[in-house]
Amino acid sequence: MKNYLFLFTFLSVFVTAQTNRFYYDYKYISDSTNKADVKSDIMLLDIDKNGSKYYSREKFVSDSATKADIAKQMKGGFGTSINIKKNIKPGVIYTSVTKVYPDYKVSLSEKIGNTTYKIAEDQKPEWKILPDKQKIGEYNTQKATTTYGGREWTAWFSTDIPFQDGPYKFYGLPGLIVKLEDKTGSHIMTLIGNKKTEASSEEELQMPGVTMIGLGGKDIEVTKKQFKKAWKDYQTDPTKDMKQTMSTLPAGAVVKMKNQDGKDIDMNEMYRNIEKRAREEIQKNNNKIEPDLYK
Repeated sequence: MKNYLFLFTFLSVFVTAQTNRFYYDYKYISDSTNKADVKSDIMLLDIDKNGSKYYSREKFVSDSATKADIAKQMKGGFGTSINIKKNIKPGVIYTSVTKVYPDYKVSLSEKIGNTTYKIAEDQKPEWKILPDKQKIGEYNTQKATTTYGGREWTAWFSTDIPFQDGPYKFYGLPGLIVKLEDKTGSHIMTLIGNKKTEASSEEELQMPGVTMIGLGGKDIEVTKKQFKKAWKDYQTDPTKDMKQTMSTLPAGAVVKMKNQDGKDIDMNEMYRNIEKRAREEIQKNNNKIEPDLYK
């Protein structure tokens, strides 16, 4: 039995598929009361024959390693050069979006606290294509607009790139979206490079991320209504999930917690610290890319 297990594990690591990888520079303002604080992440849009996945590498590798990896992968390939401004603060994007072709079934994976939820999308962008044209980098693009998720968006798409896809949940134009910006300028995604890559199925299975106190596992599939309730519950009590997890521990189990100084703290103090940090984060992260999802 062990020999068979080893064989299956060995095969899973080396199963690869050809992927078209597009790099987007995502600049965003997470706090609407502090518009000078602009953050930036390098987002990847991986497209193959079955669909696409949009996600950030920042949560897997360090900022410097990400930049070095991108520069290395782009050298000698095709696409525009990458210029990441040093005065832009790197953020941490846990959101990912998958689209399944040919019907473009869209699902969003979004994190609340330490739990990641997977929400199926039931609406699609309704585009108005305009005659305006613009050169963005090396791409010839055309303008389109839509209202989606509680924001008004302007997209510039290129028919030179034969994918009717784009960053985040956006798709459905006769070419790849090269640039996307909301009316307030709070969220801007710009294509900065592309390449073909061999993406392993093992890597794909492990994204996007973590659930329940960082232990890993599958995302929890919910409806939009259920997600909104989970968000409201989190706002009311950011420690709810952890308390529920602790309640499932075996009788007599002892949990010891330590602070940054290595001193023991009791559970009540830990909950207070978690709640304080969570409320500070909620207050600073008030300018969501899709505000309708958090109403």
